[in-house]
Amino acid sequence: MSLADSMKNGKIYRESGFTDQTDIDYAKKLAVQRLKGKQLAFEFNQTNPTNEQKRQALMKQLFHKIGKRPFIEGPLYTSYGCHTTIGDDFYANFNLTIVDDIDVTIGDHVMCGPNVMISVTGHPLEGPRRRNGEQFSKPVHIGNDVWIGGNVAILPGVSIGNNVVIGAGSVVTRSVPDNVVVVGVPGRITKKLPPIREQI
Repeated sequence: MSLADSMKNGKIYRESGFTDQTDIDYAKKLAVQRLKGKQLAFEFNQTNPTNEQKRQALMKQLFHKIGKRPFIEGPLYTSYGCHTTIGDDFYANFNLTIVDDIDVTIGDHVMCGPNVMISVTGHPLEGPRRRNGEQFSKPVHIGNDVWIGGNVAILPGVSIGNNVVIGAGSVVTRSVPDNVVVVGVPGRITKKLPPIREQI
């Protein structure tokens, strides 16, 4: 299986040591994207917080797509940036980290507390495999009207529904349905919420 297909299908892969030209070319493309994302995030983090026009322009360059009225407190860290899509009215407090080796999708009206980490990528449990740089990636999807508390980790392959609250310090290892509160390590549903239409 090619590098691109392995990444898209949640299979184990490495980012180097290829002999197939297609994989070599794709790895080079990823390296360029990764460096560009880090450069843009660095520039965003060095921008004066009073220069909101420049910060907005940098966010549009960094992410695959970002909606209306985003506000991100620096510092911000991404693996690529270009694999992340963000909806309208997104807010993130300090130290948002997005490990987006493949797709991260974030809906509208999402809030992140300080030190939130969203990661699509993990590594095998077997130590010798990690020595070879083996890893896997599974997309993360976050719905609309989600509040993610401080120090939350969202792990590979997780989908979070609409109108969800993730309590501070939680580690979300499994997908979450709509209209719930999730708390703990690992995160568990502790409360059901009324749908949005009943709250308005």
